[in-house]
Parts: sequence; C-alpha cells; structure tokens
Amino acid sequence: MKSDTAELSRPLAITTGILQFGYKQLMACLFGVSLLIGVILTSNHPTVFGMARFDFLFLYAIGFQILLIVLRLEHWREVLVIVTFHFLAMCMELFKTSPEIGSWRYPAEGAFFRLYQVPLFAGFLYSAVGSYIARTWRLFDFHFENYPSVKFTLAVAVIAYFNFYTHHYIPDLRWPLIIASLVGFRKCQVHFFIGETRRKGPLLVGLLILSFLIWIAENIGTYARGWAYPNQEHGWELVHIGKISSWYLLMLLSFVLVSLIQLKSLRAGAVT
Repeated sequence: MKSDTAELSRPLAITTGILQFGYKQLMACLFGVSLLIGVILTSNHPTVFGMARFDFLFLYAIGFQILLIVLRLEHWREVLVIVTFHFLAMCMELFKTSPEIGSWRYPAEGAFFRLYQVPLFAGFLYSAVGSYIARTWRLFDFHFENYPSVKFTLAVAVIAYFNFYTHHYIPDLRWPLIIASLVGFRKCQVHFFIGETRRKGPLLVGLLILSFLIWIAENIGTYARGWAYPNQEHGWELVHIGKISSWYLLMLLSFVLVSLIQLKSLRAGAVT
C-alpha cells in the first residue's frame, strides 16, 4: 500500500514542481514579455492613440514598470538594475546605430522621446534582461558553489561591454572573453528552490539557454519591425545565429551587474 502511494505521489510531485518552476519563470520575465508583446501589437501601427509608436512604447514600458512596483512585484533593487542597464544600453545604442557604424537601425517613425536616431524605448529592451535575472535570483533564492572571484567576473564583464565598441577598430575579443568565462565558471553550480525542494545545476548551461531564448525573442522583435539589421533592409530574414555569442556576453554582463547587489549569496558557505 505504501509502495502504491509512493508511486502515485512521485508523478504528482514532479508535476507540481514543473508548475511551480513555470510560474516563477513567468513572474520573472513579466517585464520583458510585456515589452515584446507591445512591439508585436504595434508592429503595423506607426501611431498609437495619437502618438508615435515608439513614444507609446516608451510610456507603456514606464507605466508597466510603475505597475509592477505598486503591486510589489518589483523591488527597488531590481529597478536600480533596470535604470543602470538602460543607461549602459542607450550609450551602446547611440554608438551602434550611428551612421558611421550602422550595426542596426530603427524604423523612420517620428518620436519625441528619442536621442538622435535612438528611441528611448530601446533601452528597456536591454534592461528587461537585467530585470529578469534580478527577479529570477530573488524568486528562486539563488546561492552558488565555486563562484569565481568578483574581480574576475567584473573584469570579464567590463571588457565585454567595451568590446562591443572597440571591435569595430581593433581585433574582436569576443571569443577570448567567452573562453575565459567558460573556464572561470566551469565549476560553478547554482542552487535554487522550487517549493521546498532545493535543486542545483551548472550556471553556464542556464546562461547559454537564456542567450538562445533571447535570440529567438530578437527574431520576433525584428519581424515585428522593432528594429532591423542591414540584411533585413529589403525584407525580413532570420537574425544570424552568431548573434547568440553577443547575447551570451550581454547576459554575462547582466548577471555580473546583478551579482554586485547580491554579494551575500556569492560568499563561501552561503549555500545552506
């Protein structure tokens, strides 16, 4: 009888765990998913409620952020990550979309909330990544084994950020940085909770999976005319698979930024 009960309870526990995991993931990516939905729904509308599309999306992003704070679904620490990432992203956007570089461009739609050729909404597309990591960290109560030194992770993140600029003028350090991160994080395990059960897995696997998912979201965003790469000027094409490496470095940068406000869970012996 006990054996039958155990056999019945195990599938139920697995199903419950999957549902809990999915629910937490959904709550963690609320901000990012809401932005992507906004881009999709306005893709064929240069004006929305009498205002330029990107102005509407900018106000929509701010409004949704305020709603998350009012409902206490977003913490002020997470908002700090969003603001920091928005600033860093806008600096990179201004550089990457400049006529001299032209890595990508935004549709020629009038917008009041913009800096030169970049709508201010664009920064939220990056800060949503930081928001997701910060919220996932809190909701799953991350703790780590064999986390590299903060100096190492910070150095890789800073060099990776500036490499987005400098690779246009000097040799690209993308692959040396990726290799350095793979070596540095090779033993790192992240502990997290699903319900009352603690589980763990390699951090690198999580970062690689997230990079691939962001690449999928980028394809959706470009298809919805949120922005376009040079090869998409005369019709949509799949974003080059090599962009996953860029998103991996950006994901690593986001993770390190969040880690700076979560140092307690990186300390030796923090896993309980």
